[in-house]
Amino acid sequence: MRDLLYLERVEQAETLLKPQRIEVLRQLAEPRSCTEVAARLDQTQQRVYYHVKRLVEHGLVNQVAERRVRGINEGLYQATARAYWLSPRLVGRIGQRQQRDEASLGYLLDLMEEVQSDVAALHTQAARRAAQHREADHQQAPRRAVGEPDDEPDLPSLGVSGEIRVRPDRRPEFMADLKAALQDLFTKYGGAEGDAFKLAVACYPDRPHDEDDRSRRGEDRWPR
Repeated sequence: MRDLLYLERVEQAETLLKPQRIEVLRQLAEPRSCTEVAARLDQTQQRVYYHVKRLVEHGLVNQVAERRVRGINEGLYQATARAYWLSPRLVGRIGQRQQRDEASLGYLLDLMEEVQSDVAALHTQAARRAAQHREADHQQAPRRAVGEPDDEPDLPSLGVSGEIRVRPDRRPEFMADLKAALQDLFTKYGGAEGDAFKLAVACYPDRPHDEDDRSRRGEDRWPR
């Protein structure tokens, strides 16, 4: 099960973005049969199987095992990834990119789109390397125990998040300090040697997460 699946095809998005189908996908965070999912969601097995079949067709769910139940072969299915991101390229940019002030939300929106695309591409690269390593390990050690966890290679990255408080009258001072700190980093590590890293900093007003926010994100919306 991958950490992330980045959806760049319209067919995948169309397959995923149906409320009942999303809930079926959530139930497949662990390997389950269509019968088990149907019982948990109080749905018919035929309806659940239809949704699972569509998810499998587009690579959103995998069949991970099969078992014999009352003389019938029953598949066990699991979600392909723990998180699913929709690429902004599914729609594409409408019109030309505007010139935006660095302190605007529009500039931040453009930056986040770029970061999302880069992170997804890097994650895909890391997943591909992990698959290659597992294949090499399997060829070298075919007797490896079934179910034994694999060490998934990762790419070096850093994420930092925190909260600061700035009075309105000190915002220009804060912005100046932030730019100066970043400029020091760019100057210190801006040489031609070493591995290249991209640095993006986002600063925006914090907001409370109320019940309406959770409902819009789909949390606790469907029965478990």
